[in-house]
Amino acid sequence: MHPFDLRIVALALTAAAVAHGTLYSIQHATYLDTSHPLLTAQPHPLAATHALASKRSLLNVLFLKWAWAWTSAAFAPLLLTAPARRTRRAAQWALATAAWAALTGALSTTRGGLLARVTAATGGECGLHIGRAFVPIAPAFCAARTRVSRATHPALFPAVFPDAEYAADPARLYAPRLRAGHDVSGHVFLLTLGALFLADQLRHAQRRGAARGALLGAGALFALWVFSLWVTSVYFHAPAEKASGFVLGVAAFALSQLPLASEQTRPRAR
Repeated sequence: MHPFDLRIVALALTAAAVAHGTLYSIQHATYLDTSHPLLTAQPHPLAATHALASKRSLLNVLFLKWAWAWTSAAFAPLLLTAPARRTRRAAQWALATAAWAALTGALSTTRGGLLARVTAATGGECGLHIGRAFVPIAPAFCAARTRVSRATHPALFPAVFPDAEYAADPARLYAPRLRAGHDVSGHVFLLTLGALFLADQLRHAQRRGAARGALLGAGALFALWVFSLWVTSVYFHAPAEKASGFVLGVAAFALSQLPLASEQTRPRAR
């Protein structure tokens, strides 16, 4: 592998973004412990003065919540404008997408992904965020992603609760959440996977005609993902959760390299 392989450069940049952001968050106490049941549903303490610390920031709402969709959208023009190894590159995308879906459960409406199972296995507790309180309920509701209300499941809700909005609307639906345990950073996982995948695909990009636009678009998104890794590492998740998210992102990317590995090990015809 060439020492200036874009994959190595991307791995170094993503690792540096996570490492620096995490160290900064520890030194300056900027991160929100998203696994803490009483903290995670509340606004970030720095949201009023740090725009990127808000979960409602444009970066989070428009880009990060749809990170794999953006990555796939940037990949499509690269695939169409660069014919080299097109079939294997499409297979790489399929494997990366499968890893994303398996870990996050994004394509399932009834079951959580592997990340949720890690949280549950490490002491995670299923519950409902009602106002500023966290009300524990049976783990089965989180496993099945069953939304509940006071009208449909009255036994789950406190008889008396000092929350006007909760008391006024018995039909309001609440989504059960897993809290506590080891909450692997899904954002770090997905952004690491997306950045490494795009860097890999940029190696095949053409630099003329319509292909130039595809190259510039994917390059800009790669830069945004690296920046977003730093932002996430500064403001969200405990250090160990960011580290595990990064490791899983690298592992998922390694899975996407299997089609190329099989090509390199195949005997050449003489």
